[in-house]
Amino acid sequence: MKKIITFFIIAFCAVAAAPAFSQTYKSIADTAKLNAEYTKVSNDIARLTASLDKAKDEQSKRTQKAADATADAQSTANKTSDKASQSTGESVKDARRAKKEARRSVKDAKNARNAQSNLDDANKKVEKLTKQLQQKQDRLKKLDAMRSSIGAGTP
Repeated sequence: MKKIITFFIIAFCAVAAAPAFSQTYKSIADTAKLNAEYTKVSNDIARLTASLDKAKDEQSKRTQKAADATADAQSTANKTSDKASQSTGESVKDARRAKKEARRSVKDAKNARNAQSNLDDANKKVEKLTKQLQQKQDRLKKLDAMRSSIGAGTP
């Protein structure tokens, strides 16, 4: 029982003291490390910005493809419905044509579903990259604050 209580006391002290040690770089001697991390974070931001621009471009292309595929599927489904209604009581040739249109309609519906899935993936990628970029920008702001506090001489 004493071990458990001791563990909780130590854990509580560690958690309570964490904000006091939140600033990683505190002295002028840490300036080189700070500058190295600052450069790394800046490069990450540039890379993520380029990736985000590319992903947004891809997202817009996929949005258009999904809209086109959905329109094609809808139009093919309407044609199939018309062919099926015309082929009732008609020749076997008309029934075969209706069956062919039905297969094309199913293919177009699958293409539309696939295009929508690709669009969802593109949306998730943009969301993920935006979140990562925001985290890097927040870290850069913290590094700026550390740099200014080192320059002012107050850790």
